[in-house]
Amino acid sequence: MRKGEQLPWIVSDELWSRIEPLLPVVPRRADHPGRKRLDDRKVLCGILFVLYTGIPWEFLPQELGFGSGMTAWRRLRDWHQAGVWQRLHENLLAELNAADALDWSRAVIDGSHVRALKGGPKPVRARSTAPERARNTT
Repeated sequence: MRKGEQLPWIVSDELWSRIEPLLPVVPRRADHPGRKRLDDRKVLCGILFVLYTGIPWEFLPQELGFGSGMTAWRRLRDWHQAGVWQRLHENLLAELNAADALDWSRAVIDGSHVRALKGGPKPVRARSTAPERARNTT
């Protein structure tokens, strides 16, 4: 990183203004409120820190103020299940497309996660290149 650059895991105001409306609102329970929920923006910074540095979730430093690694992992899971990242991706693509900033001729379609309903070709057993079969070792 260059001197004066913002750390890559710190969420800018511009990025936060795009993400915050997509996050699910979790109401606080009235009967057993428990500990106050950590700010979503701080937790997002913690998630980005873990993803950027590659450290295990449980090693997220508490000193950074991003919450525990388990909190960050749970929020990432919950936000994924709520479709936050998919909607953010779609919003950004729509915005770039409207600005004519996408070159669709360079787009790549990846079907590796799509189920092959009729099944794919069955792999053929590879022929041996050895001159003869190996002896049994049992």
